[in-house]
Amino acid sequence: MTPSFRSRIRAMVYGVALGDALGAPVEKLSAEAIRNRYGRVESLKTRWHKMDLPPEQRNNRVRGDGIVTDDTLMTLALCDVYAETGRHLDAWDMADAMVRQIAWVPRWIPELQREAMLLDRLFYPEKWIFQRHQLSSCDPRQGGIGNMVNCGAAMYVAPIGAVNAANPRAAYDEAIAFASGHQESYGLEAAGVLAAAVAAAFVPGADIETVVETALALAKDGTRNAIADICAIAREARGKEWDHAAIVADFHQAISRYSPMGDDVNHSAEKAGRLTDAYQPSRLKAIEELPLALGFCLINDGDFRASIADGINSGRDTDSIGVMAGAILGALHGEAVIDKADLDRLDHANRLDLMALADTFAAEAASIISGDRAAAVARDAAYSQLDLA
Repeated sequence: MTPSFRSRIRAMVYGVALGDALGAPVEKLSAEAIRNRYGRVESLKTRWHKMDLPPEQRNNRVRGDGIVTDDTLMTLALCDVYAETGRHLDAWDMADAMVRQIAWVPRWIPELQREAMLLDRLFYPEKWIFQRHQLSSCDPRQGGIGNMVNCGAAMYVAPIGAVNAANPRAAYDEAIAFASGHQESYGLEAAGVLAAAVAAAFVPGADIETVVETALALAKDGTRNAIADICAIAREARGKEWDHAAIVADFHQAISRYSPMGDDVNHSAEKAGRLTDAYQPSRLKAIEELPLALGFCLINDGDFRASIADGINSGRDTDSIGVMAGAILGALHGEAVIDKADLDRLDHANRLDLMALADTFAAEAASIISGDRAAAVARDAAYSQLDLA
């Protein structure tokens, strides 16, 4: 039975939170370190690898047992932006509505275990939104210029895919227009492609192959090449006996041509002033998270839980890889993938009601799409009367 629109939205939101919470305890560990410490991470009950450190060495944060990070909170903030505007978005909405959400709307921050502004939790490339738009009052379309190029926009744009369900080109265009206020270069490109992949998952009869082909059709430059290379490896291994460690090694070797960071993703005093092309604009590069997420989705034939788990256990930016796989496959499969026990744990750990939030957003997205349909009818009527002589 084909899942309903609301069912797909529910699973998309759940997929974001699940991938985030599963990946958060092992974020920035290498695949080898995860294997040595945990074996394989598959449960929300995983203990954070930094939890035994003094509070000041873990930035006074807690993780594990279902706690989500900024990936989920930014996704939900974007849903709130749609509720505020009631329409499609562009960079001006990043400059005002999104700035209000992150800097002026208090909310429960699970990692901090207190109510705060989301800005208090965000990583520097996401704080850039506030710096550029409110403090610098830049042209909204230039907000992403100068930012550290990373996955920070792609990690939360899944709602744009839903608002453009079954219209990947429109999702790509809207994500680029909106996220240009946050990111640039291949960080911006990844946001467009992730939104398009989510929109493609809503197409009736879609499967992971059609989602990947849609991503490849729209992606540009290094982002497209990285997805193509990773997915070629996945297609070669799919349907055969494959070893996770070996696939991770193959994926990481392939992505190293587009992302120079490797396993050394932690910043330290020793890195100050070090010459590097990491995080710099380039038409030749790509973020790691989206190609890897698509690769694990493809090699697992779109299996929701296996794809997320394999992505997380590949190491590095584990929570964002899990978020991207969870968003795409949640939208593809609908709420049949939702595990009630995990949903309850996510809600309890984060003081959320994910299904209520998803349903509110689904109603808003449906309203916007209904408006698009009416506008398309009017447009077609006008076109049919156009004299092309």
